[in-house]
Order: sequence, then structure tokens, then C-alpha cells
Amino acid sequence: MNDSSLTADRFRTRCVLGLLASLLVLGSAAAQTAAGAFPNKPVRLIVPQTPGGASDALARIVGQKLSEKWGQAVVVENRPGAGGNIGMDAVAKAPGDGYTLLMSYVGSHAINPSIYSKLPFDPEADFVAVATLANVPFVAVVNASVPVNNIKGLVSYAASKPVSFGSAGNGSVNHLLGEMFNTASGAKMQHIPYKGAAPALTDLISGQIQVVFTSLPSVAQHIRGATVKGLAVTGSKRAAAFKDIPTIAESGFPGFVINPWFGLFASKGTPMALARQINADVNKILQEKDVQDRFATLGAEPFESTPQELQAMLQSDIKTWAAVVKSSGATAD
Repeated sequence: MNDSSLTADRFRTRCVLGLLASLLVLGSAAAQTAAGAFPNKPVRLIVPQTPGGASDALARIVGQKLSEKWGQAVVVENRPGAGGNIGMDAVAKAPGDGYTLLMSYVGSHAINPSIYSKLPFDPEADFVAVATLANVPFVAVVNASVPVNNIKGLVSYAASKPVSFGSAGNGSVNHLLGEMFNTASGAKMQHIPYKGAAPALTDLISGQIQVVFTSLPSVAQHIRGATVKGLAVTGSKRAAAFKDIPTIAESGFPGFVINPWFGLFASKGTPMALARQINADVNKILQEKDVQDRFATLGAEPFESTPQELQAMLQSDIKTWAAVVKSSGATAD
């Protein structure tokens, strides 16, 4: 082989190697671009409860803000039924790519495992914790015609007359709070389960039932409109937007403190790097003044956490509520 042939071979080899190197660089850049481009299409935010409640209200506030930040639509989709299990199952079976998120809360995610003997998903293993949104106290409300103005008055009233409390269904937070209050106070209010919090509130306002323990966001407008009376909140402190409503603890039942969390989860397989990215975006949104004001109007308090902290809370609450469910005897089967 002569020198000119060797030179041509070396030239071709250098060209091939150069092309391969360029392709590797381009491939790496493309991968980096794809990883940092989430989302590049609409994101579904599934709410496993009916419209009008706390989950729905918070999802729409945060969903709108995420849509503005991401430049992509965040579509809030209500998928109620079976105490939240239908919507949760839809997310559990979705691809783990971050494009399907679950608006969850302690009721469906931490209580249902003890209420339902069989679930079509694993509440821990089939989801990736992403971000908390808020702590939302529940509130004991009565029909406007019920002649009581505080919790102790309700206990006395229930001792002299038949009193019914409504809930979003057997084993819901509303139900368990009522049972917990019966135990703590000695009241014997009768539980009336409904298919969601909204129909329970409808019957409360019309006078078919006397009491409901429900989330502040779901009933805030009715308290302001005086169609119901707020007697006490379940949190550790009074809600900023309803400072005239005391806590149950300060109303004579110390230790009665329930402050449910609401948060976002993704489907199993969602990369932790992506979960952290969404978490950072959500936490920035929670620091915005208009978001804090809108939350306060609902009676909700912004609550920031890491994915790991949310996962730890879920695991702890599953155990805590299992004990409550056991003592109440509640079941959805």
C-alpha cells in the first residue's frame, strides 16, 4: 500500500470518528434537553373527589399556577367514586412519566387501606410522593336552625334530641371525625353516609341532617352566608380566615386535633429527579402572595415539604388511622 492510500484511509478514519463523536455530543444534548423540557405536552391532574370540595379547590388553584409556569395546560379531571379509589387507580395504572398526577389527601390515601379489605393498587408502592400543598382543618358545622352556637352546646343538644351527622361515606374523614367526637364527648349522634361531601352538605342546609364534619374549603362560603353555623375547627389553631371559630381542643376537648394534609403524587416509575423538579415548582407557587391569599380564603394553610417528607407522613398516617378505624369499627365492604 502506498503513502497516498494510507493517507486516504487515515482521513476516512478521522472523518468517521469525528462523525461518531458529533453524534454522541448531539445525542447527549438531546437527552439533556428532553430531561429539562418537562412538560412538553398537557399534564393531567386527577382529583378523585367530586367538584367543590377541598381537593378540587386546591387542585384548580395550583393547577392554574403550574400551567402558567410550565407553559402547558394542566387539566384538572374529577374522577370520584369508591371513596377516591377510582381516581387513585387511574393514576396508579398510568405511565410513570409525570404527565398524570394525583391530587390526594390523608382521607383517601391513608385511611382507605384500613377501610377497604381489597384495593386495586398499593397506596405506597404504586405512587411516587411529589409535594404537599396544604394543611386543611375540618370544621363541625350545623344547620342554621339548630339552636346551638358551640361544641358544648351541641353535646347537650344531642343528649336531649336525636341528632344525625352526615359524611362523604363510610370510613371517610368526615365519618371518622364524627365517631371520634362521639367517643370523646359521650354524644350518640347517628351516622348518615352519603356518596360524597357535597350531597351531605345539601341535606345539612335543607335540614335533613343536623351536623357535618367537613373541610373548611368545602363549606367556607356557606359559613359566610350564614346558611350553616361553624362551631369548631379540628386543627391545632384557629383558621386565619375564620378566627371567630374556636378549635375543638380549646372548646373543652384537649387532644382532639386533626389537621389533614393535601398533596400531589405521581405514578410508580416516575423518576425521582422529575418528582423533585415538580416539587420545587410547587413550593415556589406556595410562596406566592396571591396563592397564600386564595388558600387563606378557603381556610387552608400552605404546606411545603420534600417528596421524602410526604412519603414519610403517608406511612405514619396509614398506621395512625388504622388504629382509629379499628376502634370505630368502620368498613366500606
